[in-house]
Amino acid sequence: MPDPFDARPSHTIEVDARRLQPPEPFERTVEALDRLQPGGEVQLLIGREPHPLYQMLRNSGYIYRTQTRDDGTWFIRIRLADAA
Repeated sequence: MPDPFDARPSHTIEVDARRLQPPEPFERTVEALDRLQPGGEVQLLIGREPHPLYQMLRNSGYIYRTQTRDDGTWFIRIRLADAA
């Protein structure tokens, strides 16, 4: 089965939440997801691993790929599951 994240997104919405205090990172991410269209991707930068977000994404039909950068930043790519 091909990796859905290998395909280039049709559009990208970037959310830089590294300097925001909770719950603002979650709220901004949800706002970006509300604007996401099939084939697009939300790219989230955040200073800590957002465990509550993962559960919401799984329950709401999204897939995600998480990676930790050398500076401790979490980089999370989010797409609609049915567009994968």
